[in-house]
Amino acid sequence: MSEPRRGQPVAQAISPWPFVGMAGMACTFFLNAASGLLVPGWAVAVLLAIWAVLLLLGFRWWTPHPSRVVVLPVVSVVLWFGLVNLGAALFHWSA
Repeated sequence: MSEPRRGQPVAQAISPWPFVGMAGMACTFFLNAASGLLVPGWAVAVLLAIWAVLLLLGFRWWTPHPSRVVVLPVVSVVLWFGLVNLGAALFHWSA
C-alpha cells in the first residue's frame, strides 16, 4: 500500500456524536410537540421555538464541535421538564 502523496488531503475519521445528538433532538421534538396535552398553545409555541434554537445550534456545532451536539437533547429535556413544571406551579396548568 502506498503512502499518500504530498498535497493530498488525508481523510479524518467521522465522529458519530453529531448523529447521536440529532437523533436525540428528533426524539425531543415529539416530546415538545405533544406538550399540548399539558400546556396551553402559546407555551407549546415557546417550547418549539426553544427546540428550534437548539436544533440550529446543533447544525452550527456539527463540524467544529461534534461532541457538544450530544448535550443538546439533554438540555432540551431539562428545559422542557423545568418549564412545564414551572408553568404548572405558577399558572396552574393541568391535564
